[in-house]
Amino acid sequence: QNLVEIGCEHIHVVVGHHAQQVKGAVADLPSVRFIHQTQLDGTATAVLLAAEDIDEPFLVVYGDIVTAVENLRGFMEEFERSGAEAGALVQSLDREDGDNWICAGISDNSIRGIEGHPRGGSHRLCGVYAFKPAAKQYLLRNPGLVTRVPVGGMPPVEAELAQSIQVMLDDGGEVFGMEARSFLVDVDKPWHILEANHRLIEYIANQLEEDVIADGASVSDAAEINGRLILGRNTHIGPRVVVHGTLVTGTGNNITNGAILKGRLVIGNHCRISDYCYVSGNTAIGNRCIVGHGAEMGGILMDKVYLYHYCEMSGVFGSAIDIGAATVCGTLRFDDKDTPHKIKGRYETPRIGANATYMGDYCRTGVNAILMPGCKVGSYSVVGPGVIVYEDVPSKTMVLVKQELIRKPWGPEKYGW
Repeated sequence: QNLVEIGCEHIHVVVGHHAQQVKGAVADLPSVRFIHQTQLDGTATAVLLAAEDIDEPFLVVYGDIVTAVENLRGFMEEFERSGAEAGALVQSLDREDGDNWICAGISDNSIRGIEGHPRGGSHRLCGVYAFKPAAKQYLLRNPGLVTRVPVGGMPPVEAELAQSIQVMLDDGGEVFGMEARSFLVDVDKPWHILEANHRLIEYIANQLEEDVIADGASVSDAAEINGRLILGRNTHIGPRVVVHGTLVTGTGNNITNGAILKGRLVIGNHCRISDYCYVSGNTAIGNRCIVGHGAEMGGILMDKVYLYHYCEMSGVFGSAIDIGAATVCGTLRFDDKDTPHKIKGRYETPRIGANATYMGDYCRTGVNAILMPGCKVGSYSVVGPGVIVYEDVPSKTMVLVKQELIRKPWGPEKYGW
């Protein structure tokens, strides 16, 4: 949608892993063509496939970034003015560790070099590039791995697009560089979903200047509203509802009977938010969700999630999850520290969302299940009643508690009869 907004007339989407899910998400956009990468051997190869018959300047945007349209528009305009054969968008690392990213040196709006996962670094590559047709030769000359790494660095064997930028620099070519002007999140790991959600909702809320109440929507006089309302068609805010902050909803929602909404919230279509539930923070709720009866929620619910009966949920929860009564997600450790996460065999402590819970699609929990800070539950899994989850649960796994029971004779005689 951002690419269409900035005037891209033709969009080539390279698909491979879970190709049909990607098609389902973007096939309704105008001028989209799908390119199948059968051998998933790197981003440089993917771009070569997509740009094979392109004879004009083109933009490359990785499909897993969440950003403001201003970044894409500004980068494209500045690249065209630069006259360079290639360009890359970069972002200041701020408090991030350089060893988690492919980094770039930049000065005077020029990329000076790239380095993969360095010990240090000031900026990271964002996954947004621009090329003129003459630069395609450097995609062909990609050596099949990132050669610019620290001493002892171990790059995987894949044709990373950033290395083509370095090959061009080694040839004396000029590569335009621009620092992102607004937020940009590269969604590689579970906690990046939370960060992207937080940044995007904040961005949306800051652009709202007045309330918008669509046809058929209504707000009860018995509701307490302190903030901005954007209500879709046939969405109703009923009695005793409390809204403190920004509320953006789709169509056909019923928000009623004492629901408490605080923060910046985005709610999809056909949801029921009711019965003294509490939703807070920068939270996104998908379509056809139920958040009811004393449920507490902060984070992200995908479509058709069911929260009820005093559950306390914090994190990211996939589609069609059924949460049992009194399920609780712990968010604060006794040592007050952040939880390190193990991703592909490597431990990393997230800057955002370290103590959140991450649960994949189509999961269930039993009554009184407890998930300790930072636990991840894979898709198609079940956490049984009374289970305390201290470590990650793999996909397609059921975890049940095994308890030892003591039985004794008992009856009226114990009371002197």
